[in-house]
Amino acid sequence: MKTLYTGGPILSLDSAGTAQALLVEDGRIRAVGPLDDVAPLAQNAKKVSLEGRTLLPAFVDGHSHITALAQTLGLCQLSGCGSLEEIGRRMRAFRERWDIPAGAWVIGFGYDQNDLKEGRHPTKRELDAFLPDCPAMVTHASGHMGVVNSLGLQQLGITKDTPQPEGGKIGKWEDGTPSGYLEETAFTSMGSRIPRDPEENLKNLQRAQQVYFSHGITTIHEGLCRQPEWDLLSSAAGKGLLQGDVAAYVDIRDSAALLEEHRDFLGQYHSRLKIAGYKLFLDGSPQGRTAWVEEPYLGEEPGYRGYPTYQDGQVLAFLEKAQREGVQIAVHCNGDAAAEQLLRCYEQAFARYGRETRPLMIHAQLLRPDQVPRLKPLGMVASFFVAHVFHWGDVHVQNFGRERASQISPTRTALEQGVVFDFHQDSPVIPPNMVETLWCAVCRRTKSGQVLGENQRLPVGEALRAMTANAAFALFEEQTKGTLSPGKRADLVLLNRNPLTCPPEELRNIQVVETIKDGETVYRTP
Repeated sequence: MKTLYTGGPILSLDSAGTAQALLVEDGRIRAVGPLDDVAPLAQNAKKVSLEGRTLLPAFVDGHSHITALAQTLGLCQLSGCGSLEEIGRRMRAFRERWDIPAGAWVIGFGYDQNDLKEGRHPTKRELDAFLPDCPAMVTHASGHMGVVNSLGLQQLGITKDTPQPEGGKIGKWEDGTPSGYLEETAFTSMGSRIPRDPEENLKNLQRAQQVYFSHGITTIHEGLCRQPEWDLLSSAAGKGLLQGDVAAYVDIRDSAALLEEHRDFLGQYHSRLKIAGYKLFLDGSPQGRTAWVEEPYLGEEPGYRGYPTYQDGQVLAFLEKAQREGVQIAVHCNGDAAAEQLLRCYEQAFARYGRETRPLMIHAQLLRPDQVPRLKPLGMVASFFVAHVFHWGDVHVQNFGRERASQISPTRTALEQGVVFDFHQDSPVIPPNMVETLWCAVCRRTKSGQVLGENQRLPVGEALRAMTANAAFALFEEQTKGTLSPGKRADLVLLNRNPLTCPPEELRNIQVVETIKDGETVYRTP
């Protein structure tokens, strides 16, 4: 089957520039260029008029968690809560709406202590007041921390005598009693211990796919894959439920055996699922004040710098394992101290084995401009969460001061230094809105309207390449995705305006009209 697209700007995002016509045949791009050159190849093709709208490669996710997003679709949504009481009221209303019985878990997602009038995280007391007979958990928007009520602590076996875990923190009051607050590994290890309905999980996974498609994304990450995540994804793949391509990164600490057990999935899609590599955490969240930084945070804790997840010897062992096996590794680094740890350890591992695996520095929020050049000789890709500028830029100014905060996501420095970079939204931390991210990268405005890091602003074309061609390169898929080039897969997104001619401040208002995967429409604006 052939389809000919004409009647609007077609952005190839390669050396061909803007084209007049695009021909798709059997899910692949057959030709792109001037209409006079493409039309002779389009005999018996279905003709689609773009009606002045803009066609470009579908967006490629740089990092997110599709299974976590799927889970949040079945949870109480706490984004925008302005007080501890509002969190409790939403949780109670959610329980009543879904008739959750006593003794069953009630789970919420998306609160941010920076938005609460109290300026702090909840404790078990606030949750107990609204949900005294149900175990309850609320997850911070970052996914790095959360709070469990008294019944939840009992079910999870967390008591006064529970020791502090490596790379995490159990909040305790002066008498040693758990407060309900759990941070980093103390929190992230708890999710798998809460029972889930497999069929409901599959339904929510399909809904999550549609969220990505509605934002023009057809290649999706599972950024932390352990046994529960793999079971869900492989089940969906086996049932033919995956319409988008899903690239999974296996937890190298606890689930490395998954990669060995399913080595046929490594670098190769089966029913749209592949294992892309390993995942490693080195620190926490800057807005949650757990990212590991070299200069102290500003505020009430003089000298506080966050903390590492591992010491250098452990990090080097993980990186050498990935290098020895020739497997890509995605490494979570928010603070500049974590970035420094990754760079010095990876330099050692790479010097020993020399495998070209395109390691990923995920988030790279406080990666300093002077650190950026060290990524290039390692073949390391920076995946920037540049939307932080808008969502938490004002918070970063409070935490780090304007000078340090203005250099978060140093994208322009990376461009000038020849370092490959892409973009992500770390969904479900925020929705996978690539159009908003495009605006953030170009304009760098905070919620209060301030420009944060004008010297790091990007040209629109380079920002578009970051979320298409560069992101495909990061997945070793540059031969099949990321540009509108003959022979590549027909993964396309149709926008109502041309980003290259749209005023920069209006970029965030661009709408995704249609998303196409392998030549087939998977989303169309209602």
